[in-house]
Amino acid sequence: MRDTRESRLLLVLLIAIAFALITVDIRGGKDSPVDGARQAAAAVFGPIENGVSSAVNPVGDAVSAVRDSGERHDRLARLEKENAALKAKLGSDDRNRSRLKQLDTMLKVAGEGQYGIKGAQVIAIGAAQGFSWTITIDVGADDGIRRDMTVLNGDGLVGRVTTVGPGTATVLLANDPDFTVGTRMEGSDELGFASGQGDRPLRVELLNGKADVKKGDRLVTFGSQADKPFVPGVPVGIVSRVDPSGGDLTRTLYVTPFVSFTRLDIVGVVVEAPKKDPRDTVLPPKPKPTPTPTVTVTVTPGATAPADGLPQGTEEQLVEGRQPVGGGPSVDGGQQQDGQEQQ
Repeated sequence: MRDTRESRLLLVLLIAIAFALITVDIRGGKDSPVDGARQAAAAVFGPIENGVSSAVNPVGDAVSAVRDSGERHDRLARLEKENAALKAKLGSDDRNRSRLKQLDTMLKVAGEGQYGIKGAQVIAIGAAQGFSWTITIDVGADDGIRRDMTVLNGDGLVGRVTTVGPGTATVLLANDPDFTVGTRMEGSDELGFASGQGDRPLRVELLNGKADVKKGDRLVTFGSQADKPFVPGVPVGIVSRVDPSGGDLTRTLYVTPFVSFTRLDIVGVVVEAPKKDPRDTVLPPKPKPTPTPTVTVTVTPGATAPADGLPQGTEEQLVEGRQPVGGGPSVDGGQQQDGQEQQ
């Protein structure tokens, strides 16, 4: 339509009529004169509105779903991130608890032996590099570590320091074939030398070929001159097998070490030796022996029980071939009948 004077006048007239109808409808309330026209318009245009709504709603739902999907994705990503952080925290807490437990046990050992130690953490292993059983720890010369110092943990002897750098040090483990330490038997004080055999038990040669040794006996370090490379009294292991002496001057033992060399984390380097040999005080308490079960003998009422635990008269019945009181086969395998002896 062209924008002419007549069209503008028509527009103004239509607007005036619309306002008049709105005014009449509001004032009329429920009895509005235009209510009939409204109902007729609803009957005509209602189906059209429903069709348009059915066509448009899926699009709106799709847009809403995409928007909600993005929100859900963001929420899921946030929850996954929080879950990962929680798992990391829990894992860290578990690891810290394990380390604190190892440190606490090691400090108790150091206290019992009066060892001055420097705590360290294992940061590398060297078995795959030089075919030797070694570890690297995170302390070195700057921390007062020197070569030929004893290394232990809460279980016992770990090894000795062989190489020292400014901030790290290399430890030769006690199960290395090149490792040898003087040992002393608990209680009997029998001396010997223990050598590593990799993942097998330590081999110990006792100086006394006739020493009375049995499975379950325990050994500690004998100590070295000037306490280097070994301080005395550090638990070494427990005897798992004893070879017959065979008339040799020495006796061979196989000892399971207290320390698990494949699970090392927190260790301690002995930087100050004890003023007095702790002897066997650092060894863990021995397990209590299993009590022997008792046997209860039931005696038939009216019969006296002799020293051998059988009711009186039973032995005579067995000798005569008669069935003892209470039934059962006789000595010769026969059976009594009607309370009479077999003929």
